[in-house]
Amino acid sequence: MRTHEVDEFLNRYFACPEGREFAAGYSTLHAAWDACDRVPWLVWARWHSVPADREQLRLFACWCVRETPLVHGRKVWNLLTDPRSRNAVEVAERFAVGAATREELAVAYRSARDFPLSVAADAAADAAAEAATSSDSTAAAAYIAAACAACIEAAYGSAAAQTFQLTEFRRRFSNPFKPETP
Repeated sequence: MRTHEVDEFLNRYFACPEGREFAAGYSTLHAAWDACDRVPWLVWARWHSVPADREQLRLFACWCVRETPLVHGRKVWNLLTDPRSRNAVEVAERFAVGAATREELAVAYRSARDFPLSVAADAAADAAAEAATSSDSTAAAAYIAAACAACIEAAYGSAAAQTFQLTEFRRRFSNPFKPETP
């Protein structure tokens, strides 16, 4: 049975129906986090629970675009064949560390949108750029999660790609719902 804490968090941040269904099996946010193997959901939860991590989450989304493996040793980054697409990710990374302006990012994003990519690569590049440009926290969290999901999709729904991202995510980010010790 879910606790009031779990319901309150899910309601406050407009959790997706699938996330709500998943969380229904856990009595605490801590337990749900530890059991979750869906990177986009973990990104969403971290975005809303630890605002100080938002730049790191943006960088993680860019990392997913650069590093998520495809078959035959390639990466999602290899799908971005036009320099404008790669530039959008690079500018998004610089923006996340304060080395690019919102205007530079908007220009890079618009430029990358003009080049047709494969659906998965387009979604991954799009989501990473949107994540870094969004001023709305809910939208940015959704775009960051979408970047991760798009990278997994680009890797053909590969369990290996999902595990790859999950391992890196858990290396970078701890459970924000750990119970406080007295």
